[in-house]
Amino acid sequence: MFDIATYHRAPDIAGAIALLANNPQAKLLAGGTDVLIQLHHHNARYRHIVDINALEELRGITLTEHGGIRIGSATTFSELIDHPLVQRHLPALSAASASIAGPQIRNVATYGGNICNGATSADSATPTLIYEASLEIHSSRGVRFTPINGFHTGPGKVSLEHDELVVAFHFPAQPTSSTGSAHYKYAMRDAMDISTIGCAACCCLEGGRIRELRLAFGVAAPTPIRCQHAEQSAQNAPLTRQTLETLGEAVLQDVTPRSSWRASKAFRLHLIQTMTKKVVSEAVIAAGGEWQ
Repeated sequence: MFDIATYHRAPDIAGAIALLANNPQAKLLAGGTDVLIQLHHHNARYRHIVDINALEELRGITLTEHGGIRIGSATTFSELIDHPLVQRHLPALSAASASIAGPQIRNVATYGGNICNGATSADSATPTLIYEASLEIHSSRGVRFTPINGFHTGPGKVSLEHDELVVAFHFPAQPTSSTGSAHYKYAMRDAMDISTIGCAACCCLEGGRIRELRLAFGVAAPTPIRCQHAEQSAQNAPLTRQTLETLGEAVLQDVTPRSSWRASKAFRLHLIQTMTKKVVSEAVIAAGGEWQ
């Protein structure tokens, strides 16, 4: 039996916010893939539940009038994998979604839950960073938008007040030509395990060179991060193996991995260098580039 003291099913977004405001101990339940584990272990901090799973207002993937993409926070990973707008405009997000657990979990686990859980290993965080999404957050005080870069503030922590609800993710229009992106995850049991290291890259090419690189890593620091030194080293760089080697060295200035029972710090640093070369190489190829 789950040790649940109170359970409320929110009627709408406003109702969910009111239930959170009225109970400082309440936890949101969407897909439930994380919350149910806490309940199974009788975590006392999860005794008060506000269920938002049935809110259609939190679902859906739409193209905005400016060519961007809006994704509801309760959209499942199976929906992200299969949706043509995501496949076309945000392919690294589709790929990352396919790397999460198995089909049963992907059918119920939600995008918003994965991000708001605050874990540096969240597979959807790195593509969200490279596509520079912003979060639409509702509360009794109104609606605010905040960039994903900086939303994670520490291990298991995000910039979200107790009575705030992430309603959607907004992605700006992505370039349609000479741009490619890729995602890569290393885990001991592939999708059925938490990432040892995860990354995503987006490359914009011009004249046979990298005009812009966006590179993000998870489990390489206390939070998912953009790799500024590596990105700067790639600006206007030619598509050569030497560029990849330079990126592999530059990225070490951006990361601070630690040792754990999953992997040592030294092994993670090796993975980060190797995966940087792999994911950037794949993003360049997806952009139509050729390595010399």
